[in-house]
Amino acid sequence: MKERLLYEVGDIVKLKKPHPCGSFEWKILRVGADFRLECTGCGHQVMMARPLVEKSTRALRKPEK
Repeated sequence: MKERLLYEVGDIVKLKKPHPCGSFEWKILRVGADFRLECTGCGHQVMMARPLVEKSTRALRKPEK
């Protein structure tokens, strides 16, 4: 069984498919039943349902301080 990741505001998630700008990475702006994500390539923001984000996450990293 796949382990559940702990998503926090400010984390960077790498998703399965790229954004049309070419970036795979998104910054988490809001966590809850829905996630607000911001593309690290072009700055576009989207809302996605939690199950969809959890299913398409390939990597999760904490931001550099």
